[in-house]
Amino acid sequence: MSSITKCSKAWVVAASIGAVEALKDQGFCRWNYAIRSIHHNAKNNIIRSISQAKNKLNSIDQNTRLGESEESLRKVMYLSCWGPN
Repeated sequence: MSSITKCSKAWVVAASIGAVEALKDQGFCRWNYAIRSIHHNAKNNIIRSISQAKNKLNSIDQNTRLGESEESLRKVMYLSCWGPN
């Protein structure tokens, strides 16, 4: 190999390293942070949605139980007033 070929390869390697370092400085290689941030926000939104859905189901279940309790009380009151003595 001639010394010119070795020298040109060395320049190509040096330029490539310089380009990579320049891109790092500009934040080009920080896409990983952006992707992690998007993933984190999406995960939090899903967790929040699941939590809200559970709360709604719990309130519906409580309303159902409350209605059943009221109906039982109404039945007891009816039977105590109008049932056999």
